[in-house]
Amino acid sequence: MSVLKKLAGETALYGVSSILGRVIYWFLVPLHTYVFLRPGELSSNTELFSWIALFNVIYTFGMETAFFRFANRSPQHRQDYFNQALTAISLVSIVFSGFLIVFAPQLSDLLDYPGESQNIVYLSIIVAIDAIVAIPFARLRLEKKARQFVKIKIINIVINVLLNVFFLLLCRDIALGKYLPSLQPLGAFLYRPEIGPGYIFIANLIANACFLFLLKDAFKGFKVTWKGPIFNEMWVYAYPILILGLAGTVNQMADRWFLRHLLPAGFYTNLTSKDALGIYGSCYKLSVFMSLAVQSFKYAADPFFFSQAEDKNAPKLLALVMKWFVIVCVVLWVGVSLNVDIIGHYMLSKAYRVGLSVVPILLLANLFLGVYYNQAFWFKLTDKTQFGTLITTAGAVLTVGLNIVLIPIMGYMGCAWAFLASSIVMCGLCYWLGEKYYPVPYQLTSIVGYIGSAAALIYLSSWITISNIWVSFPYHLALCIVYFAGILVVERDSIPLKIRRKLKILG
Repeated sequence: MSVLKKLAGETALYGVSSILGRVIYWFLVPLHTYVFLRPGELSSNTELFSWIALFNVIYTFGMETAFFRFANRSPQHRQDYFNQALTAISLVSIVFSGFLIVFAPQLSDLLDYPGESQNIVYLSIIVAIDAIVAIPFARLRLEKKARQFVKIKIINIVINVLLNVFFLLLCRDIALGKYLPSLQPLGAFLYRPEIGPGYIFIANLIANACFLFLLKDAFKGFKVTWKGPIFNEMWVYAYPILILGLAGTVNQMADRWFLRHLLPAGFYTNLTSKDALGIYGSCYKLSVFMSLAVQSFKYAADPFFFSQAEDKNAPKLLALVMKWFVIVCVVLWVGVSLNVDIIGHYMLSKAYRVGLSVVPILLLANLFLGVYYNQAFWFKLTDKTQFGTLITTAGAVLTVGLNIVLIPIMGYMGCAWAFLASSIVMCGLCYWLGEKYYPVPYQLTSIVGYIGSAAALIYLSSWITISNIWVSFPYHLALCIVYFAGILVVERDSIPLKIRRKLKILG
């Protein structure tokens, strides 16, 4: 239990930056949806940012995980692995981003966003910086410098948010003459309506550029170098991770790539395909709490489980972690899904709220994706990463196929169901193969029971519609409390005595 407590503590610490960041970014959702009243205005932003996820995988090409693996295995050569990984990623970033910058006008036309080539230039620089700082961030995690990691992430988030507010609220309002008329010329210079959502890219770019300064200590000792044997060793381990990452990104982002192009004209009354993409992209952000729980876990779990690789109790530890991971995620799923109408009321302008029905499905899809990431440690610990490639590729193929079939029939709901189906299939394949090569005694009855009971509660509660927010919120909050209390009762023997005593006192 002490080992699990250590992992939980590190997950919570990494989660601070993720949770705080997502909460702060949540406040950008109403800013963006109230500034850009027509959902179609945010469609290019939604689609282009989804490409960043793919480019991040290409630019880092599995070197982050390879660095963890070999730096743990040979601590005395840690600096050599750091230098080689960072050198390789820097070279790839310069070449690929240079290509994107040169052909930005042609790419913007190809994506059917004419006149937005500058946003592609911003995107190319953002993704290059993201890739270059990935290894220094990995070094902080490897060296257990979680507080420094969190601090830098939070500073980046705050800068990004403040710049969004500065450009899209302060400068815009001054330029429109709403206040401070003496500063109107300056406001008009800083805010140009034709740039519009491009300011979201500009804010992100400036914030990311600050990483290079904030991480100066993590770059310490870096020398541009190329050692063939070291790179070959890392590449053999990393390339299946690259393919896995590409397939995983397609699995998560295909909906935003396909929706605008596959949606039949007139599918939604008075909405264009760009409007539908803008609505879906904004509602997708409301499922962020599940993805941040998964991300926080991944930050802590990668170095943790690699350090436990030789422990004979590792399978039992994986099983225990899985159960509690599912419990935490299920609580999040219930809490957000039961209150999604209230959250949507305050977080989205009216034009965007029609897409709120996708949120519970997306939350569940991300939950299963988190379960898959948890299961995936068996092939990372056994160096059988080719199985991860096969599983994730199967999920990506399923996602693409289901999007092609379901979008013309169900619109953006088809995107959500496709994502959920592929996540479940990936979990099933990973479990089946894992039982053959690295058996883990998962507590399947508990896991299925928690997910099934949460699904039943969310589904049954959707039958009761309460229009009065002052009545619906206490009602849904009471349901959440009852469900959480049920978990405590079921798990009372698993909860440490100290915590049980505190809960008893609070009760």
